[in-house]
Amino acid sequence: MDKLVYLAYPAVLLLLLAGARMYGPGQWNEESMSLRQCKLWQGFFAVCIMLHHAGQKTCAFWLNRRYIIPGLEFFVPIGYYFVAFFLVCSGYGLYKSVHAKPDYLKGFVRRRVLPVVAAFYAVEWIYIAVRLAMGEAMSAQQILLYILSVPQANPNSWYVIATPVLYLAFYVCYRFIRRDGAALAGVFALTLLWVLAGCATDHNDVFMTGEWWYNSVLFFPLGMLLAKHGHALRAAAKRAWLPLLLLCAAAGYGLYMASELAQNVYGYYCEWSPSLADRVLRRFVCVLSQTGAAGAFVCFVLLLGMKLRIGNPVLSFMSGMTLEFYLIHAIFVELFGFDFLEVRPSLWYIRNVALYLAVVAACSVPAAMLLRAVLHPGKYLLRTAKE
Repeated sequence: MDKLVYLAYPAVLLLLLAGARMYGPGQWNEESMSLRQCKLWQGFFAVCIMLHHAGQKTCAFWLNRRYIIPGLEFFVPIGYYFVAFFLVCSGYGLYKSVHAKPDYLKGFVRRRVLPVVAAFYAVEWIYIAVRLAMGEAMSAQQILLYILSVPQANPNSWYVIATPVLYLAFYVCYRFIRRDGAALAGVFALTLLWVLAGCATDHNDVFMTGEWWYNSVLFFPLGMLLAKHGHALRAAAKRAWLPLLLLCAAAGYGLYMASELAQNVYGYYCEWSPSLADRVLRRFVCVLSQTGAAGAFVCFVLLLGMKLRIGNPVLSFMSGMTLEFYLIHAIFVELFGFDFLEVRPSLWYIRNVALYLAVVAACSVPAAMLLRAVLHPGKYLLRTAKE
């Protein structure tokens, strides 16, 4: 029965390829970076992120050996790959929109930033309620801090904190800097400051709790750069599509191994070093190594998308609630894992990983639907997927 978990791999491929169209020689998917295609890819990677978090709870090397059950090892170290693609799409979409719509920045904070903040706090407060219901002991002060999200009740909420920060950086630069190149450089500079702030912050329980807070955020301005030069890059890619695809696949493996080596040699966990400059340098080397590895992955997906147009009802459905699914699924990863957030026994420990995945997915999807219905009343999921 434990081997059933390996069905997750063909299931993921089926999710991606069902209903897809592969273009032949001389033909191209001209909509590969359209809003719809980007949303479909994001829906797919949201499922991959669930597998990533489930893998961290079942077979990560840092777990107690009594709880390690093989099966999802492939997904454990590459969660930031999937987030990198999310951020590329965000940067790409904002850049295209600000140049296509003269009044795009009017009401930008209300339309683009506040909904993400609202979703973040809604799930934070759900987490508080679940943690209390599970019997976790909290003082009144700790509950208040969780309500304010200092620290976060949801340990996987970093992405939904970084996103509004990146959006605000975009808004400030394009609101107050007239030249496009200078505004884009400004977004790069502010994002780099975020990365350096993360490199300067030791692992803690309050803010920037680990490298996952900042090891993929550079893909937001890189997505903007892709939008700026997309036509020329696409034309160049068409001339050598297959060699480039194979190169990205080979480079992806080599850069992944290099990033693992960099982390072993330099290390994010270098609090032992008495020099702040040394800690920042070590962590920044690791950031650059992971940026290269994730960059090869993103380039591979973008090149694949030039020939492969994806789309099926399940992906369309998931694409309409990627943020909500991302935020809510980890509750069920914890409720049915071997413990609950390392502080309480779980609600029900499902040792069989295949069954565990099925239960987590079966709970996460309706929970995400309900969350979206509350946050966006009257906005249908399937309609959203087609926007």
